[in-house]
Amino acid sequence: MPARAAGDATILVLGDSLSAEYGLKRGSGWVALLEKRLATEKIPFQVVNASVSGDTTPGGRSRLPALLAQHKPKVVVIELGGNDALRGLPLAGIEDNLSQMTQAAQQAGARVLLVGMQVPPNYGTDYSNRFSGLFAQVAKTNHTALVSFLLKGVADADDPTRMFQSDRIHPKAEAHPQMLANVWPELKKLLDDAKAPRPGRASAGSTARRMGGPEK
Repeated sequence: MPARAAGDATILVLGDSLSAEYGLKRGSGWVALLEKRLATEKIPFQVVNASVSGDTTPGGRSRLPALLAQHKPKVVVIELGGNDALRGLPLAGIEDNLSQMTQAAQQAGARVLLVGMQVPPNYGTDYSNRFSGLFAQVAKTNHTALVSFLLKGVADADDPTRMFQSDRIHPKAEAHPQMLANVWPELKKLLDDAKAPRPGRASAGSTARRMGGPEK
């Protein structure tokens, strides 16, 4: 695993099981793959993975202030909302929580990447469409970066079942390179814009510090 370099700027990933390597061997999830890419490309950022399996937008909103104070990230990746939708929580509340998290990170001096999700149409076409659209609305309102769908090329593949674990909710390790590929273009723009200290350094990245275990 890449070694942490003192003074590297921080990327904080605030997500749920899709970012917390639920059901996967450690080091095979998209956040761990991000660390390796940063090291390979000599981009001086370390990663703090504060993702917790089963987390929701209210949970992320309550945890974020302490994480911002502790890690002082230059970039915050928010990957939450999927569990809210699976529980049928009100869309207005999800949108408000995402907006409040985005604004809190911005006020702390971080650039934000909002990572969108979708839910199956069996939750109701109207609910599903409005849920997938609220990420773009939050991003537009708060002038922040957006990945429209983390599981693009995975959940909408010709045979999506082969890319998921037996629960058909959590992607297999084979899907995580595609998930990183979905995130990377927008994240790389934020990293370039953040102008991390000592851009000419040869070492970068760190082992993500994990905060949370399997969903119960």
